[in-house]
Amino acid sequence: MTKFYIKQKIDVVILCGGLGTRIKKLSKGIPKSLIPINKKNILTYIINEIKKYNFNKIYLLTGYKSKLFKRYNKVKPYLIPIECLAEKKLMGTGGSLYQLKKKKINDFLLINGDSLLLTNYLDLVNLNKKKIGSIALTKNKNYKSNNKLANLSLKKNLISFTKKEKLMNGGVYFFKKNFLNLIKNEFFSLENDLLESLIRKKSINGISANNFFLDIGTSKNLKEAPKILFDRFNKPAVFLDRDGVINYDYGYVSKFKNFILRPGVLKGLKLLQKKDYLIFIITNQAGIAKKKFSENDFEKLHLQFKDFHLKNGILINDLVYCPYHKESKIKKYRIDSDWRKPNNGMIRHLLKNYDINMSKSFMIGDNESDKKCANKSKIYFEYSKKNFYTQVKNILERRNYDKK
Repeated sequence: MTKFYIKQKIDVVILCGGLGTRIKKLSKGIPKSLIPINKKNILTYIINEIKKYNFNKIYLLTGYKSKLFKRYNKVKPYLIPIECLAEKKLMGTGGSLYQLKKKKINDFLLINGDSLLLTNYLDLVNLNKKKIGSIALTKNKNYKSNNKLANLSLKKNLISFTKKEKLMNGGVYFFKKNFLNLIKNEFFSLENDLLESLIRKKSINGISANNFFLDIGTSKNLKEAPKILFDRFNKPAVFLDRDGVINYDYGYVSKFKNFILRPGVLKGLKLLQKKDYLIFIITNQAGIAKKKFSENDFEKLHLQFKDFHLKNGILINDLVYCPYHKESKIKKYRIDSDWRKPNNGMIRHLLKNYDINMSKSFMIGDNESDKKCANKSKIYFEYSKKNFYTQVKNILERRNYDKK
């Protein structure tokens, strides 16, 4: 079984400080990672991949127009907090890492914020404990670059340089926290000024990640990005209510020991994953507003559930919940929110962040409010049945949803 869970605390660092000099005519003064693509941006696609895992925290290293990233401080994608660190002056891909020395950083993934490489991130983490870090390499198909890591070969995870363009840096790395001892408070290139030396010293190794790769750093790639990304990520989705669908509804379930899965849930989730469905949990949680439990209690439960399904080889794409109620005992939750079902604000939120094929999407719930939410979103709905796996299998087969 593919491993998606890791016990140790791992942070994620995303380099978002690029000026985008080569694409300035198209970027219109917007940082590369925030350039609109399919009403989103490349950073959204990157975060969508990260948040499926149980990483500890996300740091956005920003530089150019850093104020545009501040809104990310207020969000927790699938319960992973984000902190933006802004450079006072541009320091390059290497020097920007100096900001991390002021933080209690764990071992960390480092990801370029202007490219997207699909791989199991934990393959990098688990590669070789004796090395200071590892790099994900991808096939160099049509990328010409002055980057010294564009002409590489790989044998038994050992990276070497070659005259022919075979493999290139995929922009995803894993480093132990002591790697930061090599970072100086000055402008320099991570790739050209540091990683090249580490590769030659055999202090760093790599994996081949020959899956999807896109770098939007050139005008050609940026123009083609909307279609490329849509073709790759446009998928059907299943929207699942929580209590009464995933777990038994005992009334205001707030502790993991009381979070008892209903029959066939794990097997059904694995089937949906096999069929390449996006899996979303959308749930009203008025118990927070009614002081039955706290938002921290809710998050703690779902972090435990996240660990549980990752240990079972299941990646759930996102969790969206509504803690609001117009009769809340707590002022900040006393909102008549359009996120609260029967409204479909949670689904509309997901539509802004994912490319979803709604014609083949469906929803399972246990309440009339779930059905009304699905109807407003114009997707097929069923009330939950005795066995989740059997129900999902029948929906896919009966409605021909399992055939692309």
